[in-house]
Amino acid sequence: MVTAYITVKAHTGEADRLKADIEDFDGVERAHIIAGDFDLIAIANVDSPADVKDIAATKIQSVDGVSSTQTYIAME
Repeated sequence: MVTAYITVKAHTGEADRLKADIEDFDGVERAHIIAGDFDLIAIANVDSPADVKDIAATKIQSVDGVSSTQTYIAME
């Protein structure tokens, strides 16, 4: 099992809608609106790093209102 933390920068006023959209993706356990340099963080638990890439680079980045993402894979 691979756990990944995906941070998301949202366009102004889009965080609440994006949170709901991101939580609907298979493999995303939950998402939170956060304070700081990013607007949201999603926690994904999937079978492989390729699945992380699919969620972060394909699904989340294709959602209208997403400005950018950064992905962190847990090492333990």
